[in-house]
Amino acid sequence: MYLLKSFGAASLLAATVANAAQVVLNWDITYTNANPDGLQERRVIGVNGQWPPPPVEATINDTLVINVHNSLDVPTAVHSHGMFQNNTAYMDGPSMVTQCPIPPGHDFTYEFNITQHGTYWIHSHYMGQYMDGFRTPLILHNTVETYQYDYDRTVTLVDWYHAESTEGLATFLNEYNPTGAEPIPDSGLIMDNANASLTFTPGKTYRLRLINMSGFVTYHYSIDNHTLDVIEVDGVEVQRQPMDMVSLTAAQRVSVLVTAKNDTSMNYYMHADMDTEMLDSLPDTLQYNISIPIFYDQTHTNFGAIQNIAFNNTSFDDTILQPVEVLAAVEPDVSINLEINFDVTTDGINRGMFNDLPYLPPKVPTLNTLFSEGQYPLSSEVYGPQTGVHILKHLDMVQLVLNNKDGNDHPFHLHGHVFQVVGRGDGYYDNNSSITLNTTNPMRRDTIRVPGEGYTIIRFRADNPGVWFFHCHIEWHLESGLAVTLVEAPDVAQQRMTLPSSMSEMCTAGGIPATGNAAGKKGLDLSGAPSGVTLIYDGFTARGKGAMAGCIIAALLGIATIVWFAHADPQKEARAIVESKHMQ
Repeated sequence: MYLLKSFGAASLLAATVANAAQVVLNWDITYTNANPDGLQERRVIGVNGQWPPPPVEATINDTLVINVHNSLDVPTAVHSHGMFQNNTAYMDGPSMVTQCPIPPGHDFTYEFNITQHGTYWIHSHYMGQYMDGFRTPLILHNTVETYQYDYDRTVTLVDWYHAESTEGLATFLNEYNPTGAEPIPDSGLIMDNANASLTFTPGKTYRLRLINMSGFVTYHYSIDNHTLDVIEVDGVEVQRQPMDMVSLTAAQRVSVLVTAKNDTSMNYYMHADMDTEMLDSLPDTLQYNISIPIFYDQTHTNFGAIQNIAFNNTSFDDTILQPVEVLAAVEPDVSINLEINFDVTTDGINRGMFNDLPYLPPKVPTLNTLFSEGQYPLSSEVYGPQTGVHILKHLDMVQLVLNNKDGNDHPFHLHGHVFQVVGRGDGYYDNNSSITLNTTNPMRRDTIRVPGEGYTIIRFRADNPGVWFFHCHIEWHLESGLAVTLVEAPDVAQQRMTLPSSMSEMCTAGGIPATGNAAGKKGLDLSGAPSGVTLIYDGFTARGKGAMAGCIIAALLGIATIVWFAHADPQKEARAIVESKHMQ
């Protein structure tokens, strides 16, 4: 939320609205080939036959229109990451959450008002497609920027796989992968190219918009002999904070101001170093500390001393950042404890889960259920047994306590909101924990790192009726089930919004029910809804108890036989046999 705080703001707003534009993009989603790391050409997903897809830019109060045609041989869906989508929840994009995926050969138009400014990105929200290259920056400008700078540059960070995401998912979600080892990327890239570079003009100030568009890897970013002044995280402007390095988990964005030196005698390197803690193996072929040159003068090859501050340095603490727009945290109306864990489930696959239950997509998109089932959407039951639905009351202050029982860090993204980060630490947090929460002006963002075997506490106001996904943004983990669904003020959503007919038509085109509960039926008849993938029962079932009882009886009979035989007189038994034969 951006508040107008100065006298005369009404006239400024009127002028801004008058200058608002409609930004129209025509995207044909296609396959093409690319070799960004120079090691292997592969099929990728691009736009209009080109890869990488073109960056998207707009200004606050514009209307963004993306006309999508799906020329792939599989469905797709498009998510504008970080957009609030106030009153347009059906434009959010996650497949089977707010929409049916777009079938091959079909069209769909995403249209929504730009009410925010800052650094965002657009990516596929169907299976693991964005790891196949379907991702691009979304840069939203303010009419008057809070910070002044001379140049605006976007620096993307990605992990890169030579195998397509379908192959990676087949390997990861497999009973022969009981430890849940994630596929290791083959490369890391800055600005989608192993040969990328930047040029600095002496004395000028650059806004570098860092976007981690990876499916897995966290990056630590730095520039040799330059200070990074952080001014924005995930679209939220913060008080200028100098740093030597910044860390970005998958899906996080950070804007930094960098003032170029007045000396052209040296060029320098920027570094993006992979956090290797989550990698189950460290291949010799993988370069972990990636760097590209920043040229002050391309006529020479003199480079300043390589500091590589980021390498093996994870000291960046984003919780110290303070938003420019001061907003104190208030006591929550409701607190939801979400335990993060991984374990082998009844289908033999190691899955991610909240509160011991992995997410399974329903047969009808959750938002469609909200709009088609009358009063039933006020109850979580109608949305299915494994969508992890939590019903939120309108305007409640909601607290999510994220207790990570896994040993690794995880990035979690909340659709439709930014949240306040009021606490983070080691160990397990509960009501008996004696820690001091940050409630004065805590950092706000939409994607947060939860430390391994630690906790993070976030709060947000339930002021955006609709259906919002909350999930790990490591794509392997999302597809394994590490997600829940927040159904926010369903009664208010029904009053404020109407599901466009194009949403239902797209479902029908794809052979997916457009109405009904999670099973595609009416009311609370949920027979056939996706379910049954749960933790393996830690105990004995009725059949198991019967089998155990049989084993015990058989064992007792065996022991009794052995005891009887041990106490028998072999000679007496032999004489009895001989006498019996003589009598015959």
